[in-house]
Amino acid sequence: MEEFIAQGNEDHLTGGVHQRNAPGWIEVIAGSMFSGKSEELIRRLRRARIARQRVQVFKPLIDNRYSHDHIVSHSEMRHESGVVETAAEILAQVRPETDVVGIDEGQFFDGELVGVANELARRGLRVIIAGLDQDYTGKPFEPMPQLLAVAEYITKTHAICVRCGQPANYSQRTVQVEGQVVVRRGHREKCSSVLTL
Repeated sequence: MEEFIAQGNEDHLTGGVHQRNAPGWIEVIAGSMFSGKSEELIRRLRRARIARQRVQVFKPLIDNRYSHDHIVSHSEMRHESGVVETAAEILAQVRPETDVVGIDEGQFFDGELVGVANELARRGLRVIIAGLDQDYTGKPFEPMPQLLAVAEYITKTHAICVRCGQPANYSQRTVQVEGQVVVRRGHREKCSSVLTL
C-alpha cells in the first residue's frame, strides 16, 4: 500500500495531467454577486499557469461591463479571455493542447454549457466554471444548478451583507427592471447590492 501511494504522489508531482491518461473534472464556483467568484476563478487559473498547464478562458459576449477581452473581478484582478456567444463555441475553440478551461459568468450561457463541460472533462481537461447559482428572486439560475449536480468539486462563495455584516448568499436587485437578466455598464453583475439575510 505504501508503495502505491508513493508512486501516485510521484506521478502527480511530475505533471501527469499533461499525459491525459486520467479523466478530467468539473469545478464550479457558485455564489451571489460580490462574493469573490471571479477572483477565485482567476486565482485557480493563475496557479494552473504556474504549474505550466495550458489554459484557455472564456466569457459570454453579453458581459462587456468592464472589459471586452478579460474577465475582471471586483477587486480589479484580471485575466485575458476569449468571448463567445454560445456554449457550443467554447467547445469549437478549445485547442487540442489545452489542459484547463476557465468559464466566467456561467449563468449567462445556454443550457448546452452542461454538455460542453462534460465533454471537455471526458477529454481529460480540468473545467472551472464560475457563476451565479440564484437570481435576484432566490430562484435557481440555469444552467448553474445543473452544473452543480454534475461537478466533481463545488465551492460556494458568500458576500457580506452591507446592512448587518453577516454572510449573504443571494443578491438584491436595486433597479426597477423586468426580466431575469439585466446587464448594466459599471456593474459587475445584474444588481448592485447584496440582500440582507
